[in-house]
Amino acid sequence: MVENQEKTESKKALKKEAKKAEKAAKKAEHKAESAQSSVSVSSEEDVSVGKYGTLPLIQSDLSAPKRSFIYVKDLDDSLTGKQVWVRGRLHTSRARGKQCFIVLRQKEFSVQILINVSESISKAMVKFSSNISKESIVDIEATVAKVPSAVAGCSQSDVELLASQIWVVSASVPQLPLQIDDAIRPENPGAEDSLNIRVNQDTRLDNRILDLRTATSQAIFRLEAGVCRLFRDILTSKGFVEIHTPKIIPAASEGGANVFTVSYFKGSAYLAQSPQLYKQMAIAADFEKVFTVGAVFRAEDSNTHRHLTEFTGLDLEMAFQYHYHEVMLTIGNLFTEIFKGLRDQFSKEIAIVGQQYPAEPFTFLDPPLVLTYEEGRKMLQEVGETVGEEEDLSTPVEKLLGRLVKAKYSTDFYILDKYPLAVRPFYTMPDPHNPKSSNSYDMFMRGEEILSGAQRIHDSEFLTERAKHHGIDISKIAAYIESFKYGCPPHAGGGIGLERVVMLYLGLDNVRKTSMFPRDPKRISP
Repeated sequence: MVENQEKTESKKALKKEAKKAEKAAKKAEHKAESAQSSVSVSSEEDVSVGKYGTLPLIQSDLSAPKRSFIYVKDLDDSLTGKQVWVRGRLHTSRARGKQCFIVLRQKEFSVQILINVSESISKAMVKFSSNISKESIVDIEATVAKVPSAVAGCSQSDVELLASQIWVVSASVPQLPLQIDDAIRPENPGAEDSLNIRVNQDTRLDNRILDLRTATSQAIFRLEAGVCRLFRDILTSKGFVEIHTPKIIPAASEGGANVFTVSYFKGSAYLAQSPQLYKQMAIAADFEKVFTVGAVFRAEDSNTHRHLTEFTGLDLEMAFQYHYHEVMLTIGNLFTEIFKGLRDQFSKEIAIVGQQYPAEPFTFLDPPLVLTYEEGRKMLQEVGETVGEEEDLSTPVEKLLGRLVKAKYSTDFYILDKYPLAVRPFYTMPDPHNPKSSNSYDMFMRGEEILSGAQRIHDSEFLTERAKHHGIDISKIAAYIESFKYGCPPHAGGGIGLERVVMLYLGLDNVRKTSMFPRDPKRISP
């Protein structure tokens, strides 16, 4: 019995050893084959040597190669057969057999590039190209080729590039915190975008550099630059002078408590809520018509879709002859001219933004619609919304009135005149015929306020009286009041929030989309 058991165990051990030996033999054979294959591959001549790789760090060396580059946006079938150099970001790459397809992106423009094994293109070059990480900056030499059918997903859909060289200028890390393709998905996807992938706002803002590379962000900030340019050009043509006002000031600009206090040597100072006081002082100094573009700071703990703690203010001030409407209508017409400029000069950018964030086209009247505060109150009363004659409009009520105005007058832009005096700053001129009213106005886009303005008090004694009424320490605004003691023309003006204008013109849902690096109570970076 014991003998039989020993024989059985001996047979099992022999079988086990035999399998082990067979496995070792196969492994050795496979290793030999791999080594032979490696020798065979390495012995192949790389016909693409010197046509691909990673460039040394560009340090402005005069001995570096001189290349004439073409912009991706300028690539079209008129260049068919021409050899060109392009520089851009590797948006996507896809290897398929002996080919590698690359989409090269340059701002909001893109083109397809084909790298194909041939007599002059090696397998090694194709493999190198397919392994370049997304978002890397590359230089590519290629021949422009017309395609038989449009290239889907590329702005330059009529042509592709047949690459002959590819060089990495600046490599991106392989792992990206967000994918550009995900960041540009439409908010209301159709059948062509069935993937339910969206990049949330905090992820976008935490990785703002990547988010700003999308075609949508590029379009938003080009249009925003257009608003600034139009603002400057239109006012300059009307005789306005651009001035630059201080952002560190001795007292709150508008008499409120919503200011940032900063240490100023042995004392304290404030970040300017507005250039208001200095615009007026420039008018008192006989500049007559002035404007300024600069940062504005508001220490308001408002975490809403339209509030920022730092934004760009477009401010203007103007002397007038007899009535502040001379100024109010100048500002209203300024807006209509800006809207016309955006419509005529930025149609491409508006279309790009609309692809991701669909919105109704912005409408306006020329000349702009002007309603009194009382007329607005009556329109609201007719739909059951009661607003007191000395009460300001809340955000929901503003939006409601905007919808009523749009339905009745077919405009997204209008002016509301004669606001209650009780809700305006101390320097606002009271209405001479109604002690509860003032010579002030707000302007609205899509039912949201984008400018607050008024006739200013230009008499030093009256200004002192109104400042005391608002509980303001006269000693802290002495220089401001002093400037009106030597005679000052009647004047009015207003302040515009740039980011809010762009948000509402494009029909976007959050002002953070139109602030390149937004600041709010919960965000102070990047």
